[in-house]
Amino acid sequence: MGLPRIGIAACGGTIAATADGGGTATPRLGAADLLDAAPWLRDIADPQARTVMTKASPDITVDDTVRLHDELVAFVRDERLDGVVVTSGTDTLEEVAFTLDLLWDSDVPLVVTGAIRNASKPGADGPANLTAAVATAASAAARGLGALVVLNDQVHAARYARKGNSGNVAAFVSPTVGPLGYLAEGVPVIPLRVSRTPRVDPPALPVSAAVALLTTFMGDDGALLPAVASGGFAGLVVAGFGGAHVPAAFAEHPAFAQLLDSVPVVLASRANAGEPLRATYSGFSGSETELARRGVISAGCLDAPKARVLLTLLAAAGEPPERVRAGFRRFSALP
Repeated sequence: MGLPRIGIAACGGTIAATADGGGTATPRLGAADLLDAAPWLRDIADPQARTVMTKASPDITVDDTVRLHDELVAFVRDERLDGVVVTSGTDTLEEVAFTLDLLWDSDVPLVVTGAIRNASKPGADGPANLTAAVATAASAAARGLGALVVLNDQVHAARYARKGNSGNVAAFVSPTVGPLGYLAEGVPVIPLRVSRTPRVDPPALPVSAAVALLTTFMGDDGALLPAVASGGFAGLVVAGFGGAHVPAAFAEHPAFAQLLDSVPVVLASRANAGEPLRATYSGFSGSETELARRGVISAGCLDAPKARVLLTLLAAAGEPPERVRAGFRRFSALP
């Protein structure tokens, strides 16, 4: 039957970067260049290369990722692909992967990968990560799992994966559940399967809904809240302490009340693992029970950046508050 047809959609990032004369790296390589650097990929797949964009990952936007999703849908359809791999920068890879996970309406494997070390560095990990990603996208075991993140021979579910180290090749982790699988001698092994991420309809472009994200800190008096309240934001995500608490001065700030009356406010934990508490602490204004009483929405298993992605897509669709709340409830083990 021949080798599986796997698309490689290049989007820039470190995996596409080469060093200039001064030693600094810039994304320059397209999909064909990445394929040429790993000719052995033709032994495991029939690769189809397409360059979607060549961006440094800090510059990728929600609009870029929605366009990328639309490009991938067309890529799979036009080339009759059995799987598709996205190469992107690791700075925003977890947000790109989760956005795609929310939008992807197909059982065709979608794998996102990148690199920590650019091609000019000793031990560059791009070719190995691309190889593992292509092998995973070609595997029947990856079908129906939504978007996956594959680096360092580990397979992660997009909604749990996050960059946990700034420069180690083992940077990507899934703190809440761990990786779904791994590669053994180049063969993907996926013993754990997660429920499919609830899908969100792709928004119209450009995405006009801007969502703010604030991380609380010791002594936070809410001084930034007025800027959010007056900034025309469509929503706010707060990364609270531990079980998702905030200081009293933050909770009692008039601008916080103004935001609760006007836009969805979602509460995540800056611990980035587990879920925000729902009914453990009370008796102080920044407790999870008091915040819930005032209408704050729990982020469930999502960390703050992913909660911001979901809230952006829901706000862009013009979902009313109860639909936003229901959208987040699907990411929680709790009712």
